[in-house]
This record gives sequence, C-alpha cells and structure tokens, in this order.
Amino acid sequence: MKTFEEKLDQYAELVVKTGLNIQEGQRLLILSPIEAKEFTRKVTKYAYENGCKRVFVDWKDTVTSRFHLEGASEETLKNDLPQWEIDKYNSFSENNDCLLNITGDDPNAYGGVSPERLMWVQKNRGEKLQNFSKAQLNGDIHWAIAGVPTAGWAKSVFPDKSESEAIEALWEAIFKTVRIDQEDPVAAWEEHGKALSEKVDYLNEKRFKTLHYKSEGTDLTIDLHPEHLWIGGGHESTFNTSYIPNLPTEEVFTTPHKNGVNGTVSSKKPLSAMGNLIDNFSLTFEDGKVVDFNAEKGYDTLKQLLEIDEGMKFLGEVALVPYDSPISNSGIIFNNTLYDENASCHLAIGTSITMSVKDVGKLSKEELEERGVNQSRGHTDFMIGSADLDIVAETNDGEKVQLFKDGNWAI
Repeated sequence: MKTFEEKLDQYAELVVKTGLNIQEGQRLLILSPIEAKEFTRKVTKYAYENGCKRVFVDWKDTVTSRFHLEGASEETLKNDLPQWEIDKYNSFSENNDCLLNITGDDPNAYGGVSPERLMWVQKNRGEKLQNFSKAQLNGDIHWAIAGVPTAGWAKSVFPDKSESEAIEALWEAIFKTVRIDQEDPVAAWEEHGKALSEKVDYLNEKRFKTLHYKSEGTDLTIDLHPEHLWIGGGHESTFNTSYIPNLPTEEVFTTPHKNGVNGTVSSKKPLSAMGNLIDNFSLTFEDGKVVDFNAEKGYDTLKQLLEIDEGMKFLGEVALVPYDSPISNSGIIFNNTLYDENASCHLAIGTSITMSVKDVGKLSKEELEERGVNQSRGHTDFMIGSADLDIVAETNDGEKVQLFKDGNWAI
C-alpha cells in the first residue's frame, strides 16, 4: 500500500508530466494557497527535473485578501492592478510558458463581504488581464488546475470530522479522483484519455445543431456554434503540444452560439464563486441572454456575478459529464468547481473557450462577438447534471439522437 508521501509525490509528478506536460525551456508560474506549500515545493522540484527553465510562485492567502477586500477604497478595488503584474502574465503567454493554479480555498472565505466589492475586483482583473485570458483559452500556454486541501475547504466538505480528519479524508478523495490510488496513474490517465477521445470523435462527426436538456427544473434548448469543436481530456496548444488543464477531468465540452439559448436551467450542486456559495439557483434565457434568475442561497453573489459585464449573461461553454462518473459516485459534494463540474453535466456563463471553435483564435473581441462567440471578463461553470437528465441532440438535417438518458450517455 502506498504511503501518503508516495501518493503526494506521484500526484506532483502527474501534474508536471501529464497535466502541464512541461517542455524543455518553458517557465512555470504557480498560483498556490500558502497551506499548499509542501505540494508546491514538490511540483517545483519535478518541474526543474523535467526541463523547466524557471519556476515562479505567487502565494495566495484568503485572510490577507479579505483584509484587502474590506479595507481598500472603492477606487482601488475597481481600478488598481499594477502594470508589472499585467506584464508578468502577458510575458508567460507571449513566451508559450506554463501556469498551474492550485485550488483549495475555503469556499466561504469571503462570506459577509459585500458581493459588490468582490465583483469590482473580479471585473478589474478580468479587464486588465484579458489578453492573457484570451491566450490561455486559445491554447497559447500550457495550463492546469489541481486541488490541495486547506482546513477551510476540508471542513466545508466534511463538517462532522475534526480538522485533521477532514483534511486527511479530502486528500484521499482527491487522490482517487486523479487515479493516484491505481498502481500506474500515468497509464490509467492514458486509458481514460482514449475513452474521452471516443466520445469527442463521435460528437465531432455528428455535427449536432441543437441540444435539448430536460430534467426537474430544467427545460433548455442550446444551439451549438456552427463551427463548434468538441474537446475532451487533453488540449492541443497552438504550438503543437498537448496538456490536460483539469486534474481530474471527466468532461467533453464545446461552445454554444451566443444567441441560441432558450429556456430555464436549474443547478444541481452548490457553486463556489467569489468566496461564497450559491445554491439551488436557476437561470432563464431568451435568445441567449439571462432574463431572470433566482437562488435560495447566495442570491446577491449570483446577481453580482451576472453584472461583471454583459457577456456574463450569456453562455460560453457546454460540457457533458455522465452522472455515473467516479466523482459523482463518490457521493461527495466538494464545494469546488474543479471537482463538482466533473461529477455533473455543466454549463458556463461568460467567455467562450476559443479553441473549441474552428479558426477563431486570432480574431478580435468584436469579430468574435459578430461570429456568435461570447466574450466576457469572466467564465464561471455551474452544475446541472442529475439522475433524471435527458439530452436529445438534433442535426442540421433534423435527425434526433438521444444523447443522454437518466443522466448518462445513451450512445
């Protein structure tokens, strides 16, 4: 049986070799909670061993961030982002480098902070870093997201356990989601990637025009972008290398047409956004735009999320995940989008992932909008999959195919 230290080493190596797939001479920027220092150090070690030119670490701390959110002036929150920080991010995209975002913050870290102040910060960063974000979504860098337990996150998942027990339980759950519990995790990921590729190949061959979602609280029709591409598992960079952005991943995804969404969709899992949880919410769309919404919990946060800019009222991503997936079958609600979105079919409001639309990577924001590819300063996934979800797909010729039945693939 593997020790914890052996599992942690394998996890760090998997992130570097399989997730980021660091190439000789690339640099790496790691965004890490200070509680994840041990794992960050291991990633740094493996990065250099695999040819990384230079590793930079930006430490994150929700406690000091909260002081900033509550104490800084409105002008600072709305407009201040140093040019050197903007230049740093742009340098990584311009040089085709790597980014690792270690997720694990307490999902309730900013509870009680004005949602409007949180929105100002997200809007400001989204505007100032839009060139980097565009490059990231286009595949100009290798990037990955991986989770490391913090005390606040672990206790939100396992509230009945002590802090140390909750952290231990969450570590074991994470190791299982990324296949570290298997004898050869790298080989397991290769096999998993092939299974996702089979679904991608089928969907790209069928060229479906419309998806119709139906479940309790959901009756939604989504027109896919005419030039959409389905992607799953690994991504291909613009410089002909591969990487896996999400560890774990169970999804295949593509881009909807900005103005082709109609009906109502209801959430099936909590959404952690801007340091708060939003739960039991629904969105109603007309001609692509959110025209009504409600939430039992986190209404004000959802309202501010939708008001980041006009693009946050439109969809930018459609993702298919079977209800009978390893993460879903764990029975754990992670209160973290990286994990919960891979346990459930999901959608995303906000900017589109441009690599999932043919030949649009070099277009301007205005040209993308004209082509029906949504643009925004934000991108937020929310989970809609359930055991009663049916999805019927329709081709341009009117052929209808039962794509999902009772929450799972029907093909």
